[in-house]
Amino acid sequence: MLSNISLNKSDSIALYMQLYEQIKNLIDLDQLKEDKLPSIRSLSALLSVNNITVINAYKLLEKEDYIYTIKGSGTFIKKTELKEETLLTEDGDMALMLSGIFPFLKNSIDFASASPTPEMFPIELFKQSLIDVLDRDGGSAFLYPEISGFLPLRESISKFLFENYSIEAQSDQILITSGGQQGLDIISKALIDQGDIIFVENPTYPGAYAAFKSRGAKIIGIPLEDDGINIEVLENYAKRYKPKFIYVMPNYQSPTTLCYSEDKKKELLRLSHEYNFYIIEDDFLTDLSFSEDKKIPLKAIDRKDKVVFIKSFSKIFMPGVRIGFMILPKSMFKTIMKAKHSSDISSSGYLQRAFDLYLRNGYWRNHIDNSRKFYEKRYRVMLEELTQLECYGFSFKAPDGGLSIWVKLPSNWDSIRFYEEASKREVALVPGNVFFTEEEPDVHYIRLSFSAVD
Repeated sequence: MLSNISLNKSDSIALYMQLYEQIKNLIDLDQLKEDKLPSIRSLSALLSVNNITVINAYKLLEKEDYIYTIKGSGTFIKKTELKEETLLTEDGDMALMLSGIFPFLKNSIDFASASPTPEMFPIELFKQSLIDVLDRDGGSAFLYPEISGFLPLRESISKFLFENYSIEAQSDQILITSGGQQGLDIISKALIDQGDIIFVENPTYPGAYAAFKSRGAKIIGIPLEDDGINIEVLENYAKRYKPKFIYVMPNYQSPTTLCYSEDKKKELLRLSHEYNFYIIEDDFLTDLSFSEDKKIPLKAIDRKDKVVFIKSFSKIFMPGVRIGFMILPKSMFKTIMKAKHSSDISSSGYLQRAFDLYLRNGYWRNHIDNSRKFYEKRYRVMLEELTQLECYGFSFKAPDGGLSIWVKLPSNWDSIRFYEEASKREVALVPGNVFFTEEEPDVHYIRLSFSAVD
């Protein structure tokens, strides 16, 4: 029906308003057979109009609650009930995935979750830390700590960083957060003004994309290669757009699980200094390497104080504990701390004190060693099984670390369709579409995580 739309370029009514009215009427009369509208590019070509005409018409339709857009999937007609075969899973939908929330299907084989399995939680040791804090501090354990975090914990983290990653960070550079996602939210609140240009890897973590977008940022994706971000594209875009910062995961990137080469890490730092933008480094799986090639964070070689380092202990510890931290350049510490205070005043003092004891007693290193051995077994099984699918057109690059594998489907397969069919068979996975930044993503990838599957 959209091919029958007729736009009068000599009319006094703007073309986008004409297009808006005609699509609105078609929706009101329920004359569109498909729930999904054409992409901006394809509709503009069909009607021989500029892309901006379609963009403005779609924006107005969305404002009037006729349509909605899902990044990575397209633009859809808003109806009272969404059709199950296009968007819904049993307990969630594609929109949740675009915010970094991966719905769990009851009774499914869960290749969607990249969280640790409860059988690896160090319950007894952490329980003892909790008890020791109560015995030592009594009611003081439940007082508000400093906004920046419990000082002994920040001192423990400072030592931990130097011993494990050769990162030199004083306790007054460290801000404790309630997990890594809060770090991204605080940075978004403190640093992003409406219309700021932010660079991200493409594909990227949807939770970060959603946090930046919520503050009105204009987000531009920089393509990834096997050894990290495309430096040539990054430099060209940095000259043209002057970004405020770039968000990256240099070690076991989400969703691809690739790692940056040392050369690309150095080039990224060089460009941040030359074009005056900050780097937000999100690190949660550097510790989980299955090879002798030890990875170090970008922050370890940052000599110009251009890297904001975010790390969550939750991902391979116990997610519900919600302990993370940031290392901040001195120039922005006070600004970020104010944003942290307005978010939740401070993170749980009791949990901070307990985790400080856990670190000081040396339990973390044992936990990481045990986790690495445990997850490597699952990883090796995944590699063996996926290798047997290569004859059907599946392909992947072995990451030798992390909790997921980024799999390319056969060329004539679509990841959303594959996701829907897998869901019907009680297999949960994540379609690659949700990780891409552009309107028309690569539809041939899925992310398979092995942490929750025995």
